[in-house]
Amino acid sequence: MSRWELREAALSRKMLIETRSHNRKTKDEVQIALQSRGSALEARQTPSVFDFDFPRIEFEFQEGWLEDMSSTAVGSENVDRQVVNRTATGNDVAHETSSGDTASADGSVEKKASGGPTDKRKALKRRREEESKFNLMNLLPLLFVGFAFLALKVPASRQKQKFNWNDTQYVYAFGDSYTFVQGTAGYPNFSFIGDALKLSFTPTALLSNQIVPKNIEFLTGCFEGRPSDCSPHQLWDFAFADADIDPKILPLHHDFSVDLVDQVKQWATYAADVIPHPPEKTLTAWWIGISDTGDSFDNTTIADWTTFWHSELRSYFNAVEFAYGRGLRGTYLFINVPPGQRKPARKDDPNGQELLRKRVVEFNTILSGYIQGIAARHRNLNVLSFDAYTWFNEVLDNPGQYGFTNTTGFCQCSDPTFFWYDEGHITQRAHELLADAIQAQLLAASS
Repeated sequence: MSRWELREAALSRKMLIETRSHNRKTKDEVQIALQSRGSALEARQTPSVFDFDFPRIEFEFQEGWLEDMSSTAVGSENVDRQVVNRTATGNDVAHETSSGDTASADGSVEKKASGGPTDKRKALKRRREEESKFNLMNLLPLLFVGFAFLALKVPASRQKQKFNWNDTQYVYAFGDSYTFVQGTAGYPNFSFIGDALKLSFTPTALLSNQIVPKNIEFLTGCFEGRPSDCSPHQLWDFAFADADIDPKILPLHHDFSVDLVDQVKQWATYAADVIPHPPEKTLTAWWIGISDTGDSFDNTTIADWTTFWHSELRSYFNAVEFAYGRGLRGTYLFINVPPGQRKPARKDDPNGQELLRKRVVEFNTILSGYIQGIAARHRNLNVLSFDAYTWFNEVLDNPGQYGFTNTTGFCQCSDPTFFWYDEGHITQRAHELLADAIQAQLLAASS
């Protein structure tokens, strides 16, 4: 084999070994992650404490891999030169004599046509010179043909899923109080189904659970009753009011709270095999971080905020990756954090307003990088984002254009002129307008 062929063979072998190793590792991680699911859906009736973590997504560039491959190729070439051809019995061996002639097992000697080792070295040198003339130019015709084939035949797993909001049948949601809907089987004023003290539910309980009207229904039109009866969009909402991202980073608000990472685990364990989620008809909304920024903005024990937000967002997107690996694909909609500094709760605290504004901007800036990252990793996903921070500021800066006359106080009433319902949440009218803005963006992104 030529040196070119040997190097290519070595590269292929190493890539095959690494791929098999990765596949084995991924399979093991998923198996471990799903062990608590049980063997039968209806058997899920006892409270479950999730004792597994998402597989961490690490992105490392291993420097020196090219040099390692070169040494591997050279080593393979040396081994190939030392291979001795044997007969079926393993006893008859052909070998070179000290003069450079070839001696067979019966003792006869075949003379070389030329005069010994010196001529052999010259012949080897000439062969290498001829091989060195083979360069990339010889491959150009093949490369053009290959690229043309790839352009015509892209694997289905890498093709971007077409998105059309009007054809979207299943809407999934994960997040906090701005996202959750009340369910008859949920914790009152906190969730659609279950809580941290009772995470498990049966398929029957899930499918018979009914929505109590609240907020995100304005986007889906799934205002009440069983989600499966809604048309054209079914709303399956696993968000939990006051949720943070990860209880290992920030403490739970209540002992019954379900943070985002556990919302995803709850869906994966008890709902993923019950509710359909075909990619071409599924949209998943991710809206989290409002509580995280509000809970931590004045925490004096956090020395490096960039590092802190990265730890939060790594946990966030490990949960997103886990949902993707569990089959929740199609279109993802990420919504960033609105300007919490403009809530009535901060009205008389100018220093707190500025500090919270800074933390929210930091969070949103880093979040945008993670959104771009998942779009680059999964080309088959439609990845959309809605800028809630800008939308809130636009409405609060121009309230009259949207029918609001009070944007600093709040009213727990049905008065449509108030923007704020309480110290930290918006009114029904504000939710309607927000849903209209999100829907306009979804329609613009539809094909």
